[in-house]
Amino acid sequence: MMTGFERYTKKTRRAMFLEEMEQVVPWGKLCELIEPHYPKPGNGRRPKELEQMLRIYFLQQWFNLADPAVEEALYDSATLRQFAGIDLGAEPVPDETTVCKFRHLLEEHQLIAITALITVIVTEIVTTILHKGLDRLFK
Repeated sequence: MMTGFERYTKKTRRAMFLEEMEQVVPWGKLCELIEPHYPKPGNGRRPKELEQMLRIYFLQQWFNLADPAVEEALYDSATLRQFAGIDLGAEPVPDETTVCKFRHLLEEHQLIAITALITVIVTEIVTTILHKGLDRLFK
C-alpha cells in the first residue's frame, strides 16, 4: 500500500500472498458460519466488524502472531492493515483483548477447527502457486 510519497516500491511476497488469500478464502461463507455466534451491537462497546476480526485471526495463523504481536504488526504494516480493512484515520486497530475474545468465541463454538482446516488447505494451495507456479500444481 502506498501513501503517495514513495518514489520506488516493490510488491513483497507477503503482499502477493495476501492478494491471493483475498481471492481464494471464502470470506462470506466463513462470516455466515460465525455470524450467529458473534456479538450484536447493543449495550456496551460496539463490536468490531466480523470480517475484519476474521481476517485478523487468519493473519495470526499465517504469520504465527500472538494477540499482542498481531496488534503491533497491524500498527506497523500498511499491507496488513489494508488486508484487514483497517483505516487508522477512522478507527484504531483492535486491541489484543478484543483479538483474544474473538479467538475464544471461535473455540467456544468449535469454529476453530473449520477455520483451521480452511487455513491449512488455502495456505498450501497459494504457497504452492506462488513458489512453484500454477503449471506445476497440476502435474
